[in-house]
Formats: sequence, structure tokens, C-alpha cells
Amino acid sequence: MENSSRQQRVFDFFKTHDIEYTTYSHPEAPTIEIAKQYWHDDGSKHCKNLFFRNHKGNRHYLVCFDCEQSMAIHDLEKILRQGKLSFASEQRMERYLGLRPGSVSPFGLINDQEHHVHLFLDKNLLSYPSLSFHPNDNTATVVISQQMFARYLEAVGNSYEYIELY
Repeated sequence: MENSSRQQRVFDFFKTHDIEYTTYSHPEAPTIEIAKQYWHDDGSKHCKNLFFRNHKGNRHYLVCFDCEQSMAIHDLEKILRQGKLSFASEQRMERYLGLRPGSVSPFGLINDQEHHVHLFLDKNLLSYPSLSFHPNDNTATVVISQQMFARYLEAVGNSYEYIELY
């Protein structure tokens, strides 16, 4: 799927569910370090998004937290209590989120029609007025208020929870 169509699916979902947002385009930014060059000073918290699978490969988790933080996978295993975790393969990422590495965000859940992926969000994200994520490709950023993000989470239908990650 082309980047523009990945973005458009997100924007169409937002429109269907009356979700307000702002967006801006930038050069490809597959890592936080590269993306920092293009971020706007808009008061939003930019998030790091990691996609995991459990040891058996039958459960998948998307973990979102402050991009200024780092998380060791062993620490996440203890906090999430889902057993041994490993990064999900590119094939699993495409299958469950419809995404490629470097563009992972909670907006990929719109592609998870069976609601297979569970979303863990760090509860510290709730202290920011808005959050920023890629709109399923890494050539743009979406800024979304907490209220609209909550509306998105309800509309998309996947299970999620805010937990203390650090």
C-alpha cells in the first residue's frame, strides 16, 4: 500500500468518526532521532511505538510511551506480565497493523479488523494536552488532543489500557 493511501485511510477513519486533528508533512522519518528534526513546537507529546508478540506468537501488543524514554524489553516483560516478548516480524506488522517498520502507531489498529492487537499506553501520556503519531506512514505527523484520541480508541475497538511503564 502506498504511503498516501495509508494516510488517507487514517484521515477517512477520522472523518467517519468526527475525530479532529491537525497534520503536517515532512521528509521520511523512520526513527525518533530523524523525526525530531521535523517536529513542530505544538505542545504535543511525541510517542514511541513498539510492536511485540508473545513467546507462542499468538498474542500481539502495541506499546506506546514518551519518545524521550527508553524501555528494555526485559523491563516490559515484567511490567506487562504477558510472558516472554520479542519484537514482531515485519510480516506480522503488515498482517495485523497494515504497517511497515518506521511507521508504527496506534492508528494502525484501523487495519486490525479482528481486534487481535492489545494496546498498552503509558499513563504519563495522559498528562499532555495532545499526542503526536505518524498517520501509518513516516512522511507526516498527526497531532491529536486527548479527547479526540480517546474517541479514536473507542471507535477502533481494540482492547487497550493505560499502565505505568516507568
